[in-house]
Amino acid sequence: MKRGPKSPMLRFLLRRGLSLAATLFLVITLAFLLIRLAPGGPFASEKQLPPEILASIQRRYHLDESVPRQYLRFLGDLAHGDLGPSYRYQDFSVDELIRDALPPSMTIGALALLLALVGGVSLGTLAALRQNSWLDYTAMALAVVGISVPLFVLGPLFKLGFALRHPWLPTSGWIDDRRGWLTLILPVATLTLPYLAGIARLTRASVLEVLRSDYVRAARAKGLSEPVVVLRHVLRGALLPVLSYLGPACAGILTGTVVVETIFAVPGLGRLSVQAAINRDYTLIMGDMIVFAVLLVLMNFLVDLGYGFLDPRIGHGADAP
Repeated sequence: MKRGPKSPMLRFLLRRGLSLAATLFLVITLAFLLIRLAPGGPFASEKQLPPEILASIQRRYHLDESVPRQYLRFLGDLAHGDLGPSYRYQDFSVDELIRDALPPSMTIGALALLLALVGGVSLGTLAALRQNSWLDYTAMALAVVGISVPLFVLGPLFKLGFALRHPWLPTSGWIDDRRGWLTLILPVATLTLPYLAGIARLTRASVLEVLRSDYVRAARAKGLSEPVVVLRHVLRGALLPVLSYLGPACAGILTGTVVVETIFAVPGLGRLSVQAAINRDYTLIMGDMIVFAVLLVLMNFLVDLGYGFLDPRIGHGADAP
């Protein structure tokens, strides 16, 4: 029976989907075991609890069971979408805490990724088209600075310059505060700059390589205008390395929200993760880890989809003769 033309791409996506699902399962398993094997516990404190009370608390949260039994119980609850109760915030479940903290983190992360992608591709393309000009040198100098300065230095510098020394922007808070959307500017700018710089440098190098290719010379020889050549021919090939970079960039942005939300007191998932780690809140730590892992797996899957769209040979590679 003859296979349809789309079957190789579908098989490619199925393989990638199964691979990412296995990766997610492995991350959840390792995180669960590492948390359980770490010294201390969620109810360890300077004030020693009476043994009877400690035993009652552990029995209530099933911490008196063996680790394999706790793991199976956790997987069963997870299959029903239940991440369990928080050990620290006993009036809330982990699902409720994550539901309230996820929108700020998603807003900051999505805006940072969008601005980094659009700004980096635009800046890198302009720098490549004006190679060895003042625009090229200025853009690449700014890119080097953006890559070199870490988030935990960049954030306080922005806060000092634009919020404390010159009180133009709020130092902390979220969009439901009195300063509204202004509270987004500093955390988004802090998280955007390093990845905008990396994408700009990568785009410049990729565009310069594509500009020297034969098919671009042929397009220009046909009399096509420069904007058409750049948009239809140059960027399609030049964006492949940029698309590959988006996977690590998404991972960096997800981990970077922990630093940014702590610096600017954003009530997001990153800040919640820090508090959960300090409090040794097992269930909340696992919930945060699972959300971060799912977001990262989904972003990598979307990158694979985009890569297959820009280069259809990816989906047919396994079936090539």
